Amino acid sequence: MVSKTDDIPASVPNCNPADPADGAQDGKGAGKAPLKESCGCGHSADTAMVNGDRAHEHTEETDSKQDGNGEADGGEESNEQEVIVIQDTGFTVKIQAPGTEPFDLQVSPQEMVQEIHQVLMDREDTCHRTCFSLQLDGNVLDNFAELKSIEGLQEGSVLKVVEEPYTVREARIHVRHIRDLLKSLDPSDAYNGVDCNSLSFLSIFTDGDLGETGKRKKKGSEMEQIDCTPPEHILPGSKERPLVPLQPQNKDWKPMQCLKVLTMSGWNPPPGNRKMHGDLMYLYIVTVEERHVSVTASTRGFYLNQSTTYTFNPKPANPSFLSHSLVELLSQISPAFKKNFTALQKKRVQRHPFERIATPFQVYSWTAPQVDHAMDCVRAEDAYTSRLGYEEHIPGQTRDWNEELQTTRELPRKNLPERLLRERAIFKVHSDFAAAATRGAMAVIDGNVMAINPGEETRMQMFIWNNIFFSLGFDVRDHYRELGGDAAAHAAPTNDLNGVRAYSGVDVEGLYTLGTVVVDYRGYRVTAQSIIPGILEREQEQSVIYGSIDFGKTVVSHGKYLELLEKTSRPLKIQRHSVLNEKNDTVELCSSVECKGIIGNDGRHYILDLLRTFPPDLNFLPVDGVELSPECQRLGFPRQHRHRLACLRQELIEAFVEHRYLLFMKMAALQLMQHKANRDSIKTDTPAITETSETLAESKADTTQTDTAQTNATDSSKATDISTDSTSQTDNASTAASQTGTDSEENSSKPTTNGPVDPTATQNGECKGPLEDPKSREVVLNACKAVGSISDTAFDIRFNPDIFSPGVRFPEESADDIQKQKQLLKDAAAFLVSCQVPTLVKDCLDHSALPMDGASLTEALHQRGINVRYLGTVLEFMEKTPAKAQLEHIYRIGITELITRCAKHIFKTYLQGVELSALSAAVSHFLNCFLSSFPDAVAHLPPDELVSRRKNRKRRNRVPGGGDNTAWASLTPSELWKNIASEAQSYYHFTLQCESVDQVVEKFGLQKITLLREISVKTGIQILIKEYNFDSRHKPAFTEEDILNIFPVVKHVNPKATDAFHFFQSGQAKVQQGFLKEGCELINEALNLFNNVYGAMHVEICSCLRLLARLNYILGDHPEALSNQQKAVLMSERVLGIEHPNTIQEYMHLALYCFANNQLSTALKLLYRARYLMLLICGEDHPEMALLDSNIGLVLHGVMEYDLSLRFLENALTINTKYHGPRSLKVALSHHLVARVYESKAEFRSALQHEKEGYTIYKNQMGEAHEKTKESSEYLKYLTQQAVALQRTMNEIYKNGSNASIMPLKFTAPSMATILDQLNIINGIIFIPLSPKDLENLKAEVQRRQQLQELGKSEEPAEDRSLELEDKIPID
Repeated sequence: MVSKTDDIPASVPNCNPADPADGAQDGKGAGKAPLKESCGCGHSADTAMVNGDRAHEHTEETDSKQDGNGEADGGEESNEQEVIVIQDTGFTVKIQAPGTEPFDLQVSPQEMVQEIHQVLMDREDTCHRTCFSLQLDGNVLDNFAELKSIEGLQEGSVLKVVEEPYTVREARIHVRHIRDLLKSLDPSDAYNGVDCNSLSFLSIFTDGDLGETGKRKKKGSEMEQIDCTPPEHILPGSKERPLVPLQPQNKDWKPMQCLKVLTMSGWNPPPGNRKMHGDLMYLYIVTVEERHVSVTASTRGFYLNQSTTYTFNPKPANPSFLSHSLVELLSQISPAFKKNFTALQKKRVQRHPFERIATPFQVYSWTAPQVDHAMDCVRAEDAYTSRLGYEEHIPGQTRDWNEELQTTRELPRKNLPERLLRERAIFKVHSDFAAAATRGAMAVIDGNVMAINPGEETRMQMFIWNNIFFSLGFDVRDHYRELGGDAAAHAAPTNDLNGVRAYSGVDVEGLYTLGTVVVDYRGYRVTAQSIIPGILEREQEQSVIYGSIDFGKTVVSHGKYLELLEKTSRPLKIQRHSVLNEKNDTVELCSSVECKGIIGNDGRHYILDLLRTFPPDLNFLPVDGVELSPECQRLGFPRQHRHRLACLRQELIEAFVEHRYLLFMKMAALQLMQHKANRDSIKTDTPAITETSETLAESKADTTQTDTAQTNATDSSKATDISTDSTSQTDNASTAASQTGTDSEENSSKPTTNGPVDPTATQNGECKGPLEDPKSREVVLNACKAVGSISDTAFDIRFNPDIFSPGVRFPEESADDIQKQKQLLKDAAAFLVSCQVPTLVKDCLDHSALPMDGASLTEALHQRGINVRYLGTVLEFMEKTPAKAQLEHIYRIGITELITRCAKHIFKTYLQGVELSALSAAVSHFLNCFLSSFPDAVAHLPPDELVSRRKNRKRRNRVPGGGDNTAWASLTPSELWKNIASEAQSYYHFTLQCESVDQVVEKFGLQKITLLREISVKTGIQILIKEYNFDSRHKPAFTEEDILNIFPVVKHVNPKATDAFHFFQSGQAKVQQGFLKEGCELINEALNLFNNVYGAMHVEICSCLRLLARLNYILGDHPEALSNQQKAVLMSERVLGIEHPNTIQEYMHLALYCFANNQLSTALKLLYRARYLMLLICGEDHPEMALLDSNIGLVLHGVMEYDLSLRFLENALTINTKYHGPRSLKVALSHHLVARVYESKAEFRSALQHEKEGYTIYKNQMGEAHEKTKESSEYLKYLTQQAVALQRTMNEIYKNGSNASIMPLKFTAPSMATILDQLNIINGIIFIPLSPKDLENLKAEVQRRQQLQELGKSEEPAEDRSLELEDKIPID
């Protein structure tokens, strides 16, 4: 068996085909590149080995072998290249295992023998075997051989499973595997946040797998059986927000007990004489029938011996039941074991593979039920042996993390298979490193690791564990005294991590960064880094050959470093500059002075301390004598910040440069037009523009992934700017003029850019000579000056990160330059507050940004380059906006985020003074002060008998902190809220006039349950899942028993799958242009590549699956849509969390596809679940709730639950009216939906009233002639006729009593088809019946729009609104 951490090379084909973009270097040549794919049976090549429990299901991954047009990016002249994927045909072998019938197994030539082992260990009938070899005609197969390299292995070969003798290692693996099988349905690992397990609840709402048609034969009778009533707390207007339904009880989790105890015996290890009899170890087992047995694991297998608890007698018992597998032995001695184990395995293999595959990074749950703590030998052994990640399975014990991280970077990357192999290795090592670093950081804070400088005081200690270096986020030796002391020391690690992220995103060959993980745990910040070889033997002064170790007093430089850093300077917008050292010599740098270069003993060039990779943020850096721009001053900037390390985000720099670029093009174009008006000659102009745009295209090589740069691996500065997690811009140089970046849409309203600059687009590839015309040269020069370009002949904006750094001095001759740089920084600071903040608010108003909780709000800020320290500014801006009412939801989320972040800051220092034994009491006390209405929360100190009363104890080195360890108990609610208000004032410059939680809830309309979720997620608290009474004034809401755990909060780099991402983007672009089939193929291809790099579970695979499902649905393949969306939901639950906003959206999509597949009751259950989660994380008052309620209302209408349906639809109408304005088309549609339900209830008067409202909106917005207006008017006529008919009938009854002749009335129960049509419309999926001519027009229209806007507003994979194929009807 291979351990989970072994890095087996992927089954990547050995061919070296030309890459889709490699042939593109000659500009025009489109070489056809045959490209082999990973294993043919369609499952991703590595889900298996890495995760140890491969789900070998061939239906699982979409077979994506088509010939897609893999154009790198949609540019005008993009070299469209066919990616032809040759499928490697799989074949079938027969497997013959002892004790079972032979069975067939489909394999692929690229698989390794190892993978067949994995499959057998996962199969229901062979899962209990671990120690065996596979033999073909009596020859043992090598585990690491690829199947295609084995002679004589072909279709129909018989592989025999042969039991092998055990060793100690194999016996341990066997016991561990049996333990894993026994625990396979037990969720406790997911609750405890270990081994990358996480929760998923989808199967509870879908009753198992949706794909199985077997259970769903009863379509006809489906109508009568549905119970549609939602639980009370889900109905519109309900005020309760219970917590327990967050984790519904899964009946499968009531574990079937197979054994009472399975543990290592106290008689281990075997004495010498028994070793020579083949004893490997002893186990102690108690069966369900209360039989106590002692088992020997020997080289031949497992048997009962005669030992008891107190006497050692290793002789075999009689009968000894010698069996090769522990399961066979136990099945013989315990009937209950045999019965339950079989049932358990049946259930295990029925679960969807996505419910059991490990996630790449650990996801923690902030709530958990009370789980019984069961005896578990493996867990106990893991905790107390030095298991640093399965050491016993790895040759060479601990891993050399630095070597692994750097070697994977050095792998070749010339073509697609090489890049896939490289990216996959990088990703794998990163996720392993993050897991190890997290475990180490917790061990350090829990006091389980010895410091390397034990004599120093605790804050200053450093640690090494498992080849990782750990330091605490305190200001050691006054290093940061000038910059803000401990506050700066706390901010530096995250800044450094952002630097590491940026440099590893640029990925320059020969330049190395350290593996870096930042862990916040129990109030401490720990930085974990890989260790540069040789650094521990040398003093820092000797080893630093580039940069400065004292913030710029002494500075050194080095030619090789300058050469390497020069390659990063363009993508990262860093200006090469000179500074003075202590001897007043000029030293040239290409980074900030803090950035240090050290050559390790391995000869690699490392850079570290990247905390000032990005330029300083002047809004939060008051400097004497520096005036900010008027718009900043109006908002009260510059403001004093905790520390002087505040810097701008990479996204902001990108957006700013993009903005300047448009400005530059506009100025140049205007001047040239005037020039042209003055002189009528045209010939000389065009080359001028060409030249500028050409150099421009170069200077923007970082954001522009033109076809050549896109995958041109030989170009060392491989220009993929996907380093920033959220935004990734892929603009095309050729159209850069008319494209605004993802972030600065505010410019898209100025179409003037396209006009005159268009001629350049065609000449993208060929550079015309120098600027022949002096006038044009002057134009460019003026434009360059105006936008602050560092070059006079081309647009090139870069920042000097050392400006305003205390202690850095610049030479006299660069004074001009420094002035320019200072101006540029002021402009960037002004751009943030005057452009980006308004853009964010505008996006929230037109609902293109729809945050639902704190995390998604933070992400929205970050995508636009706004740091969270601007949260107060953003909230104030919203208060002043005229359309304030339509921003209420965002404002509320913002306030919640601001309060919980302030509370987190206070909680951090609060926890540092708490000793381990009082942790749960302290946390529950803090939560009571924060959330409970109980006015005098009193802390429960631990009982006296445990507290040592001797005060003269020596200074304990165990835990950082110390001091008066009961100070935390004196915190009171009013004091805490005072502190929160003052923190809000000092950190966010926002005034919260609130003295208690109840005032805040009252004033801003917050929910206590939401506050609880936000604070728990931010600080890593895990609480018991039960109903908390926050509002009781008689007893506090929390007791110490309610605090179950405290988890680390981890930040790390997320390595990206670049090729897959490009396929994904070109797929999205195709879909937007209306080429659904081609888009679908590209996205399938992307899915395949993502699987190749990330394994089966990843956020990006999730967005890929969601988009695929939506395309399947639009193309009419409903079952396929259902299957893909089910995977997307499961993955979102597992990777992002069960109540993450994305998960809620995935649930909504899945419900729509269920409805389309006639699974009505499932659709309703899913929608109710989504509504519950949404109530929990942001409450009812949110525009997305209107969409959800319209969905619920429509489905209820379809199952004829009219009254219920009305409650939801009328709520949707109210919310739509509030957030979209009473004249919006969404409101018109809402009115129409409500009218239809009233019609079904035969309440025609109400129906008419609503439809009239809708009609008025359509008439005013679209005019009389529009088909929507006509439809509405037809429906009004029909309603009027029905109303009249009904009235006649009633009159007839009144007049003639019982013998009246009654005309039958037409009551329309809605057809499923009409309901589905309405569902599609509200979810933004519009099917338009078009004639071929219309199709042509539509395509032309779409392409026209395309050129106006940038190629994909949705470079974000998370954006699924990019998909709406809108007709000329603006469905707003």
